[in-house]
Amino acid sequence: MVEKLNTNVELYQSLQRLLADKKLVDSLDPETRRVAELFMFDFEISGIHLDREKRKRAVDLNVKILDLSSAFLMGTHFPNTIGKHLLPERIRHHFELAGDHVVVDSLRAEAPDDLVREAAYKIFLYPNAGQLKRLEELLSSRDLLAKLVGYPTYSHRALQGTIAQSPETVMEFLEKLSDKLSERTMKDFEMIRGMKMKLNPQNSELMPWDPPYYSGLIRAERFNIEPSLYCPFFSLGACMEGLSLLFNRLLGVSLYGEQPAKGEVWSEDVRKLAVVHESEGLLGYIYCDFFQRADKPHQDCHFTIRGGRLKEDGDYQLPVVVLMLNLPQSSRNLPTLLTPGMMENLFHEMGHAMHSMLGRTRYQHVTGTRCPTDFAEVPSILMEYFANDYRVVHQFARHYQTGQSLPRNMVSRLCESKKVCAAADMQLQVFYAALDQIYHGKHPLQSSTTDILRDTQERFYGLPYVPNTAWQLRFSHLVGYGAKYYSYLMSRAVASMVWRECFRQDPFNRAAGERYRREMLAHGGGREPMLMVQGMLQKCPSIDDFVNTLVSDLDLDFETFLMDST
Repeated sequence: MVEKLNTNVELYQSLQRLLADKKLVDSLDPETRRVAELFMFDFEISGIHLDREKRKRAVDLNVKILDLSSAFLMGTHFPNTIGKHLLPERIRHHFELAGDHVVVDSLRAEAPDDLVREAAYKIFLYPNAGQLKRLEELLSSRDLLAKLVGYPTYSHRALQGTIAQSPETVMEFLEKLSDKLSERTMKDFEMIRGMKMKLNPQNSELMPWDPPYYSGLIRAERFNIEPSLYCPFFSLGACMEGLSLLFNRLLGVSLYGEQPAKGEVWSEDVRKLAVVHESEGLLGYIYCDFFQRADKPHQDCHFTIRGGRLKEDGDYQLPVVVLMLNLPQSSRNLPTLLTPGMMENLFHEMGHAMHSMLGRTRYQHVTGTRCPTDFAEVPSILMEYFANDYRVVHQFARHYQTGQSLPRNMVSRLCESKKVCAAADMQLQVFYAALDQIYHGKHPLQSSTTDILRDTQERFYGLPYVPNTAWQLRFSHLVGYGAKYYSYLMSRAVASMVWRECFRQDPFNRAAGERYRREMLAHGGGREPMLMVQGMLQKCPSIDDFVNTLVSDLDLDFETFLMDST
């Protein structure tokens, strides 16, 4: 439907005439003007301004890209098989057996046995010729389409209207961040290497399959953050009460359970929440699809059923969204208990939902989270800072049996543990983001996607490339986040700045909450993202500001700050 509208010549010409009339454009309110420009952008990236032959080529390329994206995405999860005689007998039982073959369907990153992780890495990432061809065709088709509609690269096309604006800015951001991280990353690698040497002195060389496992061991050894110690304090009911309390104090918003009508929800365990403002009344609805089901996609996400917009009669169409998680079901004797990671994820996804609920845009095209990718993650990542602050957690984290509050030292241990190897973790994200930019940069590519992976890994990560592996063929984000993977890092930098400037002193500051709603959440994608950031921070941050914020976040000590402020 949208593709048809984006290639409707009559609509395009009508919009073109409007935008050519300066007097008329000047009379439009800023949001209407931005939406008109966004529609024009959508028209032109679909190739509508081209002659008939080129327009047909653009439509064909769009269809081809959709098909390749779908096929590539499926291939990223597809298992690899190997003759079982090729694996040492002592590790075969760690994998699924199918006749004379072993099936490897993941990296087994948490397996204690080094050989199991090594085998999983080398087998799961062994290049598949069909998947390699799909990736090459996807990248070249995207490049052809971008050039056809007037952009030098696909990355230039994808980044128009974002905070970053251009691939040059993204690469400057990633290179500066990498330089600032390198010394800390090396120290992290040394620490991980030390742990590996302690446990496996015969084979202490650090390899790409080691950091997740050994950094987890270091966290456990230093901080005793076994999830089962925390779960009893994070019942789902307590966490939801905590969110409602936080939103009430920050924004004057409460969450109320409502009984859905017969046939309204797609599963009986889906809960319906009304989001109500203390003076404005009902703001919208959130359907909470929180529990594991056999036929349910295993992903945590937020999506829109109906966007908010101003209707012709002057009423406001209320937004309706879904929050989807994969939490364990409660039983008769046990409520649903969340690990600290699940609790943080709930806060993250609820950040997206509140962006949708509090957006008050005139048009549905820019409602809530329908904004540039490097801005869309800011509200959700900001919620992670609240989820890690003792002053917030203390309000709701109670033992489901005894009612005891989660001890303060347990919260500080959890926060401190997240700093373990955090530089190496961030360095890995920089490597992925840089790889994504190079793949969507100048074409034809200088070398094969695997050679580019090897060179980028050496330049931006530091651990050796393993011959006969092709991690890029498992990089599913290349589909949904093509040329935009850097967005996670940039959004985190903005969220951190907002936290420091507005909420670190007092996470329940109502004036800061109202400003946050007014300057950032209310506009959805109806205002340029950098203008929203400027409005909130009351300054225009530079690339160096983003980089310095991310690096100093590695030292952000909530506990010390609390003691200082107390």
